[in-house]
Order: sequence, then C-alpha cells, then structure tokens
Amino acid sequence: MGGTARRRNLAQVSGENAVIQVAWMYYHDGRNQQEIAAALGISRATVVNYLQEAREKGLIRITLAAPAFTTHRLAVELCDRFGLSGAYVVPDEGVALEEAFLRVVHGAALWLPDLIAPGDRLGVAWGRTVYELAEVVEAKPVEDLTVLQLVGSMATPYGFTAEACSTRLAQRLGARCLNLHAPAILSRPELAADLRHEPILKAQLDQLETVNKLLFSVGTATTDSHIVMSGLATAADLDWHVARGAVGVICGRFIDADGRQMPGPMEDRMIGIPLPRLVGLDMGILVTPGLDKVQATMAAIRGGYVTHLVTGTGVAEALLAAPG
Repeated sequence: MGGTARRRNLAQVSGENAVIQVAWMYYHDGRNQQEIAAALGISRATVVNYLQEAREKGLIRITLAAPAFTTHRLAVELCDRFGLSGAYVVPDEGVALEEAFLRVVHGAALWLPDLIAPGDRLGVAWGRTVYELAEVVEAKPVEDLTVLQLVGSMATPYGFTAEACSTRLAQRLGARCLNLHAPAILSRPELAADLRHEPILKAQLDQLETVNKLLFSVGTATTDSHIVMSGLATAADLDWHVARGAVGVICGRFIDADGRQMPGPMEDRMIGIPLPRLVGLDMGILVTPGLDKVQATMAAIRGGYVTHLVTGTGVAEALLAAPG
C-alpha cells in the first residue's frame, strides 16, 4: 500500500520536479540510488536516468575545491620553479586532445572568480581558449569590474572574434565591457597612426593603460596558429619573425624565447595594447591547454607576463622538464 502511494505521489509531480527531488536526495541527503528508488517507489534505472537528466540540464554542478588543483604536487613545483604566485593543474592523463583542452578551460573558468575582485580592470586577449572559458565561467556579477578588449578586431574562420571574447566574459561576470572599435591591423602604418589619433579610438586605447590584470592564452608561431589563420599575419610575416627567433604570440604580437616583443614590419600597422604594458601587472593569468604551447608558455613566463598558470599535468611536466 505504502509503495503504491509513493508511486502515485511521484507520478503527480511534474517531470522536472521529480528530477530535482531525486537529485536533492542523492547529492544533499547523501542517499544512494537504491535507497532513493525504495523511498520513491521507482526503479533504480529511473533514478539513474533522473540523475543523468539533472546533469544534462545543468540543474546540478559538481566541482572540486580549488586547493585540489592549486596544491597539487605539480602546481607547487611550477610555482617554486618559475616564481609564480599560483598554479592550477588539472589531470589529463590518458584523455584525447580535445578532452584535455576542455578540462583545462573548465579549470580556468572555475578558478577565475577567485582571482578577480571588485574594481579590477581585466584585459582579455583573443583566441579559442579565452572564448570557451567565457562560455563556461559561472554567471556571477563582480562589482565594478571592467573587461577590456586588448587587440583590435579581425576576420576569423573560427566563429568568434576578439570582441566576442571580451563581450561574452563581461556578460557572464556582470562587468562593464570596453571594446576596441577598429581592425587589429591596417594596410599602412600611416593609416594606423591616423586612426590611433581619432578621438573615439584614442580614448579607448587610453583606457587600456588602466589594465591591472590579464587573462590570456599564448599562441604558437606556426602555420596553423590563430594569428595566421585569422589573416592577422601572413605566411611571409610568420616566416620573417620565426627566422629572427619568434616562438609565440601574445595579443597578436610575436615574442622571442625570452618573452620580448619583437619589432617588425607589422607593429606600426597594429591597433592594440603594446606588450610592455602587460608586463608586471597585479596578475597575469595564462591558460595553456596543450603541449604545442610549451615553448611559448616558457617565453611568456620569462617575459614577466605570468603570475598564475592554468594547465594540465602533461604540460606541467613538460615545463618542469624543460631546460632553463
């Protein structure tokens, strides 16, 4: 009789409420699946399905506390070796490249709210890593936070743009967003110089000087790099810089092995924050999701752009094994 009553009661509950009820009993009450099935007069398979539905609908969020990753042996060793203020290392052993990428991005999204504070002016670089992070970071307003686009716009084959990265992140964090309303690179230095002196754009560029924290992922100096695929740099530009020691890219600028911005024919045509302005900030948060970026990450650290690093165990081990 009691079981029949329980079945009737649960059947009267709407589908979503039934899912929430099961999820609450499992995650908050600590009851196992068999106990929930018996209490509600349903099968264990139904309990499993309800829990899966709760996860798919985003009704529950399961996270590990930051210390699980920031006090990881590799995280501590990275801080000691490179003088970082913090490192967040997620496990990526035995997973496919895309899964490893997403794990690092999710780790960065979980840690970011702990690293920003009211009144911060967070400069945001461009790339898939930053865009995906902005998509999954918890939607939680930060008082008096400003997000700034650090490099101008460009045509891209990726389905996202520089302004999309900053705009989306600002939306998620309830922040004011300051975008650059200009191309990242112009055809002639004279045109770029004239544009920088236009009152509207000059005011936007002046705002970039107030950045106190940086969120970025360093790019590679290879033919499949975002800087080439987006058309920001030509194959000839890439070859020119690589021949002179380029190993990575930060905010559309090539850097050498010591993290120094490389002077070259592109610089006078670009619209964005000069790289020296990003050295020695209150915080530089670098997200490195793949082994292809180990050399560029080393350069960014040497250059003084990085105080906090988010990466996977594979990259962490490679960085620690790298000479110098």
